[in-house]
Amino acid sequence: MKIKKRLLLIAFACMPFAVGHAQNVKNHNFEVAKNIDIFNAIYRNLDLMYVDTLDAAMVIGNGINAMLNSLDPYTEYYPESKSKELKMMLTGKYAGIGALVRYHQRLKRVVIDEPYAGMPAAEVGLKKGDIILAIDDSVMTDKTVSHVSSRLRGDAGTSFVLKIERPSTGKTMKFKITRKSIKMPTIPYYGMRPGGVGYINLSDYTENSAKEMRRAFVDLKRQGASKLLLDLRGNGGGSLQEAIDILNMWIPRDVTLVETKGKLARANKAYKTRMEPIDTLMPIAVLVNGETASAAEITCGSLQDLDRGVVVGTRTYGKGLVQMPMELPYNTNMKLTTSKYYIPSGRCIQAINYKHSGGGYTERVPDSLTHVFHTKAGREVRDGGGIKPDIESKPDTLPNIAVYLDRIDTMEVMFDYVVDYIAKHPTIAPAEEFALSDADFADFKQRVIKSGFTYDPVTEKKLDELVKLARFEGYYDDAKEEFDALKAKLKHDVARDIDRHKDVLKEMIERDIIAAYHFQEGTMKAAMKHDKQLEDAEKVLNNEKEYSELLRGKQSPS
Repeated sequence: MKIKKRLLLIAFACMPFAVGHAQNVKNHNFEVAKNIDIFNAIYRNLDLMYVDTLDAAMVIGNGINAMLNSLDPYTEYYPESKSKELKMMLTGKYAGIGALVRYHQRLKRVVIDEPYAGMPAAEVGLKKGDIILAIDDSVMTDKTVSHVSSRLRGDAGTSFVLKIERPSTGKTMKFKITRKSIKMPTIPYYGMRPGGVGYINLSDYTENSAKEMRRAFVDLKRQGASKLLLDLRGNGGGSLQEAIDILNMWIPRDVTLVETKGKLARANKAYKTRMEPIDTLMPIAVLVNGETASAAEITCGSLQDLDRGVVVGTRTYGKGLVQMPMELPYNTNMKLTTSKYYIPSGRCIQAINYKHSGGGYTERVPDSLTHVFHTKAGREVRDGGGIKPDIESKPDTLPNIAVYLDRIDTMEVMFDYVVDYIAKHPTIAPAEEFALSDADFADFKQRVIKSGFTYDPVTEKKLDELVKLARFEGYYDDAKEEFDALKAKLKHDVARDIDRHKDVLKEMIERDIIAAYHFQEGTMKAAMKHDKQLEDAEKVLNNEKEYSELLRGKQSPS
């Protein structure tokens, strides 16, 4: 009898919750139906009475985009006209000529920036700086980069005639080009480094990335690699499953690496390694930076959580959300954020809270509000704010003049110098050996000066602000001589600044030149000569004691 009474009391106690929950669901469903009805009524009246004829796809498309923009930046709508963009994002493939194009500010034209190795643009002989005049019978001299780029793309196997002007000769040339299916290399470069270190640069996590990684890793082991340096800097991620399969090369079978948790049961899933690994003992260092995101963060975060590798660089982006592509009516699509992911320690590394973004407010999770988790060996790691590296290593910062010389919205003196250099030199030395001569650099310097190039000197601006503040607070007159002396020293002098930053500017020019002859792989080889972060990662790999102590949570004595 007592048991029956107790059960009856529990039933009555649960009733308010059940009734309340049902009421909330009912209210929610009513609000959804009401607002959809209002939206339909607004559009019907607009279509009926607005002074001009409405473009339904544009007006309703803008409404859809505004709705999705109030959620998070990764939930996106793809109308039928942009369905190829989504396919390219998921597979990394598109059909075109295989070249970067850019807008040249001085010429007011779209030009070829960088043809890719083995692609139609490079095969027919297009060069950096070629000015795009026409595609078939369509003039391109007054078009934007996006318009020209869309016309260069098309179905694989289709052909067109590209008309260009080559600046170095002034000649107009025509090329018949056949588009082909193009996939940017998932691994732009891999190779052996000193000390038995195998290096792999992974650029994305698209279709077949894991297969390509497996091939590269096995080849490096065949060449004698006893340590691995995996470069994920600038890798924005992609397929979660590809990340799991890549990690499976170094982590035993049947280990849970990622769990996704969302509103629906189908969004909740545990991702485990499925195959026997290739090597569970080889020391691994992973290079990361602020552009390392999503699946790339799953890779470095899982290796960190399982104490399987050391992470070197700067804090990663912090994308802990998972998207799923969805097919919609009339050949439209949506990429929808369905869940958050959690790596082996149980942490989610999402850095930004988008809950309030409907009101134009987003919130970055401060370090003080993050939570402590532990790696397999007991090391402390934290959620929120991306993956914090085990060894912080910052790249050298570019001087202000270098940033402006390399920008596409300035006078493009550096770009034009490289184009002319290519025209005068049919070949150059191998990527690892090529260097700009002092005479070549002096020529570059004179071209910059003669062009009238100017840039925004930050120190002068800050000094002007300080002078205004000193005048306002009444200190300026007493310190006028000191301010004048400082202003003279900080005076804008392009020639002096070029000499002061000669090494950095030379390196930038060399990389641009090398790309025209040895393509992406050559550029990466050349960049390694000056890569401070790469150096730091190799140091820890080549110091067995430091590597082991980092993974055990101990620091070497200084």
